[in-house]
Amino acid sequence: MTAPRGTTGYIAPEVFSRNFGNVSYKSDVYSFGMLLLEMVGGLKKKNDVGGQDKSQVYLPEWIYNKLEHEEEIAIQIEKESDNKIVRKLTISGLRCIQWYPVERPSMKVVIQMLESEEIPSMPRNPFTSTNGTQNAATSRGRIFSSELEIISES
Repeated sequence: MTAPRGTTGYIAPEVFSRNFGNVSYKSDVYSFGMLLLEMVGGLKKKNDVGGQDKSQVYLPEWIYNKLEHEEEIAIQIEKESDNKIVRKLTISGLRCIQWYPVERPSMKVVIQMLESEEIPSMPRNPFTSTNGTQNAATSRGRIFSSELEIISES
């Protein structure tokens, strides 16, 4: 690949920075997750995002916070039974957009989550870090980390 291509917001972090891992099929999983979140999050009014300008709100983080606090996502659902489907789509989407590719499911697992009767468990919050300068992802007992060095201006 000579240059990143795609729709802004749907492009996986590793496409722009190798600190997140290598570009792989998991980059497409990220894009699919963003698509799922767009489907369920359709923001139409400013009051849907707490009075903030919706251009200043990062949709996946807004959705994650709504679910984490057990609030409604403010979309119109015709049947109450569709709430389960919306929650399943949302959580599946959040699992797909984890920052590190090793934390994202394969598409096979995503399909299994969507076809299952069970609602998948919430993933860890990809929008917070215990340490602002260090992030770590764990997979199969291996730890992948990236540390950002603080450079002084002097």
